[in-house]
Amino acid sequence: MQYSKLLDCLHEYAESDFALFQRKLIFTKYTILGVRTPILRKLAKTFQADWKEVLTFPNVYYEVVFLKLTMISQLSFEEFVEQLPGAVALMDNWALCDQCKAKCISKNREALLPTLEMLFQSREEYAQRYVLVTLLAYYMEEEYLPMIWAYIRQANSEYYYVHMAMAWLIAEVLVKFYEVGITWLQQEAIPSKTHNKAIQKAIESYRLTQTEKERLRSLKIKMKI
Repeated sequence: MQYSKLLDCLHEYAESDFALFQRKLIFTKYTILGVRTPILRKLAKTFQADWKEVLTFPNVYYEVVFLKLTMISQLSFEEFVEQLPGAVALMDNWALCDQCKAKCISKNREALLPTLEMLFQSREEYAQRYVLVTLLAYYMEEEYLPMIWAYIRQANSEYYYVHMAMAWLIAEVLVKFYEVGITWLQQEAIPSKTHNKAIQKAIESYRLTQTEKERLRSLKIKMKI
């Protein structure tokens, strides 16, 4: 597959108004053409056989990087793990990070853990966010809760999108394992802004009762003005 052919295809589906809309939500160094996600996913599936060649293409356009990450997420587990560090290095915004979900993880969760640890320890913003959203998507079970809490406590909440992922993850724990989440909050072991954001997200959920939400409100930390 030729790079020029791929660009021609992307330009065919590009919408200028949608590109303007995306630029208000996605802050990235890549040029956004404005191709909608369902179309990108279809194109990734169409060109999957050419994934190795696509990975050699320049990282100029958001859509090209999106295709690379989507193709990598469709590989076998062994190939996925091999390509994952390079994939994470391409992520510079929440949208690219959060859409990179690989089905092969489900049956290889234990095998992926060393790679997640390696990525997390890089201390990069989107490497940490990728690990946290992967834990949310594939490890939300009781046996993994201690590990999830350990990652949350180590995460750098000074990065806005890491802070938001931390809060999102805690909120989901509160929904599925309420008493465990309460215990975490009672420790006050994470920054107050993230602590309170997690409570806010959990309270917004329809899956908690009003009594549970009131208890959460009582655990909010008063911020210094």
